[in-house]
Amino acid sequence: MGWRITGSFDEQIKKCVIAVLPHTCNFDFFIGLFVRGIVHQEMNFVGKKELFVFPFGHYFRAIGGAPLDRSGGKNLVDAIVDVFGSRTTFRLAIAPEGTRKKVTELKSGFYYIALKAKVPIIPVAFDYGKKEVNIGEPLYPTGNYESDLERYLHFFDGVLGKFPERQFQPKA
Repeated sequence: MGWRITGSFDEQIKKCVIAVLPHTCNFDFFIGLFVRGIVHQEMNFVGKKELFVFPFGHYFRAIGGAPLDRSGGKNLVDAIVDVFGSRTTFRLAIAPEGTRKKVTELKSGFYYIALKAKVPIIPVAFDYGKKEVNIGEPLYPTGNYESDLERYLHFFDGVLGKFPERQFQPKA
C-alpha cells in the first residue's frame, strides 16, 4: 500500500498504552492491524463485553480484543486498569480523540489508564501526508497531565490524518 513504518516497539515493554493520533477515518483500524502483523507484537483494544459473544467474539479476541466488564459501578479507566492487572502482556491501542469527528479537546482517559496501570504511553502517528506510521519513544506519566500532554503532543507536530480538517489541533 506504499506505507512505511518508522521507529519500533521495545519488545521488553509488555504493557503500555499505544496512543494513536490523528484518528479521522475508519481505515485507521485496518492500518493498526497491518502494523500489528508487520511488527509481530501483540497489540490490543477493548470493547464492551457484549461484543465478545457469538458470532464475532472469537474473531475479536484473535485480533487482540479484550472484553470490558464494567459491572459493579466501575468506571472505564478502572475497568481497563483491571485488564492490565490480569494479563502478562497488554499493549492497549487507543485513540485519544475518542471519535473520528473534529474535537477541540482530547479525552484524558488514555493518560489516566497509563498512570493508574503504571505503564508507559507510546505515541503512534498515522501520517497520511507521508504515508508513514511513526512509532515514538515511551513516555512515562508523571501525574502532571498538562505538562505530560505537552510533551506527548510534540511528537505529532506536522502529522496529517486522512481528513486533516477533522484532526485534533492543540491550542497554540
